[in-house]
Amino acid sequence: MVTARAAATFDPDGRSAAAARGFVRDALLGWGLPEVVDDAVVLVSELVTNAVVHAGTAAEVCCLREEETVRIEVTDHHPERGLPTLGDGPVTASDRYADPDGEGGRGLLMCSALAERWGVEYATGRKTVWFRLALPAHVTGTRYAVPATPGSDLPSSPGPVHVAVVQLDDDGRVLAWNPDAEALFRHPAATVLGRPWADLAVWPQSSGRGLGLTDTLRLARWEGGYGVRRPDGEEVEVYGVQVRVRDTEGVPSTLCLLVLEPDRAVLRSPARALPGERPDPAGPRLDLLAGPIATDDLETLLQRTVERARDLLDADAAYLLLTTDDEAEFEVRAATGLTIGHRRHTRFPVETGNRYDSARLPSVHEDLAGRPTGLPLLSGSGMRSLVTVPLKVEGRLIGSLGIATAAPGRYDNEDALRLQFAADRVALAVESTRLTELERLRRGSLSFLVEASDLLAGTLEHEQTLALMAQMAVPTLASWCAVYTNGDHSSATGLAFVLHEDEDRIDPLRDLLDKTPSPEAGPTHGVRFWTAPAETAGSRGLTDSPELAGLLGETVVLPLTARNRVIGLLVLGVPAGVRFRQEILELAEDLSRRAALALDNSRLYSERTATSQALQRSLLPPDLPEIPGVEVDVYYQAAGEGNEVGGDFYDLFTIREGTYGFAIGDVCGTGPEAASVTGLARHSLRLLAREGLDAPQVLRRLNAAILDEGSRSRFLTLLYGELTPRPDGSTELSLVCAGHPLPLRLRTDGQVDQAATPQPLLGVMDDLELTAEHLVLAPGEVLLCVTDGVTERREGRRMLGDDGLAEVLTGCTGLTAGAVAMRVQRAVERFAPEPPSDDMAILTLRVPTQRQP
Repeated sequence: MVTARAAATFDPDGRSAAAARGFVRDALLGWGLPEVVDDAVVLVSELVTNAVVHAGTAAEVCCLREEETVRIEVTDHHPERGLPTLGDGPVTASDRYADPDGEGGRGLLMCSALAERWGVEYATGRKTVWFRLALPAHVTGTRYAVPATPGSDLPSSPGPVHVAVVQLDDDGRVLAWNPDAEALFRHPAATVLGRPWADLAVWPQSSGRGLGLTDTLRLARWEGGYGVRRPDGEEVEVYGVQVRVRDTEGVPSTLCLLVLEPDRAVLRSPARALPGERPDPAGPRLDLLAGPIATDDLETLLQRTVERARDLLDADAAYLLLTTDDEAEFEVRAATGLTIGHRRHTRFPVETGNRYDSARLPSVHEDLAGRPTGLPLLSGSGMRSLVTVPLKVEGRLIGSLGIATAAPGRYDNEDALRLQFAADRVALAVESTRLTELERLRRGSLSFLVEASDLLAGTLEHEQTLALMAQMAVPTLASWCAVYTNGDHSSATGLAFVLHEDEDRIDPLRDLLDKTPSPEAGPTHGVRFWTAPAETAGSRGLTDSPELAGLLGETVVLPLTARNRVIGLLVLGVPAGVRFRQEILELAEDLSRRAALALDNSRLYSERTATSQALQRSLLPPDLPEIPGVEVDVYYQAAGEGNEVGGDFYDLFTIREGTYGFAIGDVCGTGPEAASVTGLARHSLRLLAREGLDAPQVLRRLNAAILDEGSRSRFLTLLYGELTPRPDGSTELSLVCAGHPLPLRLRTDGQVDQAATPQPLLGVMDDLELTAEHLVLAPGEVLLCVTDGVTERREGRRMLGDDGLAEVLTGCTGLTAGAVAMRVQRAVERFAPEPPSDDMAILTLRVPTQRQP
């Protein structure tokens, strides 16, 4: 059964939520239900905000008092609201209506947490969200008491206390006037009955403070001071409590209880206390942690705290600041109702130099228009009244909580004390959650840096290192990243890599950075802010272009310092309106140090690889000569990553007209020492052969030259031969195999045999006895020469060997020289799943069946 009803409609504007909170508070207090006021105000604030902000329509609020509950309905008129979709199985409110981390639907989540029952009703062109709050059971006995107080502390009264009782009808005319009213105001009852109360009441007309008399009389409950005019014109200051009631026939009236101002303690409402607590003389205590605030997520906790503070004190805006680690600066961490100048993580000093604005004490600013505060957060916000209180834990300042409203003179010291009590209640939870978040961030940072180090250490490729640097920074640290590098110690930095979290913006960003002068190298450590990209965009009229809209916010430059030298710059940027947090910048510095070393290592590796490859190319013949009547093909593969010079080499050159020399060898070891012997051997072979020496003489002279190198010498296995095509289509060969794998001869019938016998290797003994071995390759026959990287190819204990190579060659009958080389190379590759661990050179000579013209 409904025993009381109050309803109001609120326009779709930003002030409606505050007005709705006040309406609901007044209605419930007027019905004597202070126990449910806070929960009702919070829920109505969320639901009205959803209606006027998200739905964009007027909101109707209806309060219904029932026997055991209070039902409150909030209705909006959005024309396109659909019914929620119900899936299979049980569906919770959060499943059906809201994302806990999103903006929309949060009121429904709060209803499910605070209300005894709630629901959503749909009709054509309207939606109503309702909730019921259970009324506390009324227990006979003391509901409020203050401990015994010394007589000197009790309120004083100049004489007998008179309590005037005045009842007014719905039009504001006097219906009843008791004897105490006659004693206080000296108006006989007969002279005032039926008169408008406005003729007697002197209502305050201060700008921006509350409602007029007519509107106040329609409130469910009101309490405050004003004046009453006596017959002689004297004004008497009174303190009154008025309650809206109705008779048995449902006719409403207003009952006013009045005492002289000095006797206000008789009527003034006491502070409501929690069970077992002493009431606070500062007024009703606020609990900012009541309701569904998750204290394991700092951002959520802070945002819900400012919203709760705003709602419970009927403010238009609220904000919460946290101190930095050194307590020297405040950082904006949460705000509501501030649309201008509010950027999260903005910083400003804790101390402003004005002791009246000390952040370490509660303060009340009655009118910011006359005396602005030093907070840039409120600049241009239109706020006039401000209350700020510190957040302290064990006497240490950890933050500041502020509430503001557009009306001047709205708050007093009692409001500051109430807010301070609320701040004290929430400070420990904030600090605990912040420490938990810092620990989580610390662990996350360590994990991030470990992963970054592993990834950066996993490659020595310069371009891949640049890409990894950018990918580690975006989007973890910034929305975009650019890497600048310098080629040598003296050159200026140049743009080397650009990455944005939105791939469509990479090209516009690169174009802008190409037009922007590169940042200067600067110091070897520290973070510098860089405004050149934004200035370039502004000077070229690109700021409002679709490609760059909102792209350029705060930009920082970090030096890439390795081995006491700046080798490049790491540039990080965030979108417009976003600022870097200090912990993100500190993490970026750690990343830049690791990235710089990886980048320098990749640069050194690339330079070494380029040098080694250039040296390796210089040790191999640039081109192979065309030999009439002989097919020649060579396959060469260096093992490793290309940063060391291999010991295998080959050569094919003209000795004199009609005679050609060929060689394939393997120097012991790798690196510069092996390269020196390889270069010595290759160039010595050409020089000595062209001097007219035969094959054994050439190798003996080469052996002496290698031994002359002393400690730098390396032993060398070498197959050297001279070939001369003959008019009959065959080719005559003279060979010396000095410790090298023996060449194999493939005959036209598929038979494979060794084409030479083993002789001593070079670089070990002074006097060598070497002899030339002669053979003739008939048309269709193949001579295969390889290094030990082919014959010693292994898989576990199994080795390809000479027999395995001969078996492969047997199947090459009729193939060209190039096909034979590729067949052997594939056989080596497939012999084991692992890549070859040794250099490999293959030289094939084949006499075609038909002479080339």
